Amino acid sequence: MPLYMDVHRDVDASVAEVVEAHKKDLEAQEKHGVKYLNYWVDDDAGAVFCLFEGPSKEAGEKVHREAHGLTADEIYEVEQGE
Repeated sequence: MPLYMDVHRDVDASVAEVVEAHKKDLEAQEKHGVKYLNYWVDDDAGAVFCLFEGPSKEAGEKVHREAHGLTADEIYEVEQGE
């Protein structure tokens, strides 16, 4: 299954709020065939990065929209390095 990294910029949320949003993603992901694997927060820059597997970029975006409404600014298809 393809692997994607999404980028949220200018996030006006605390780390605790991002943690809660991620939990909501996990609750909604199966419906869209997506599996969120990890996420990172740069609190100083107001950026959040989410790594997920799924059938498409759009599927990951649907999870975010349904779970909490915090959609990504960019989504990249990526490959795991070795």
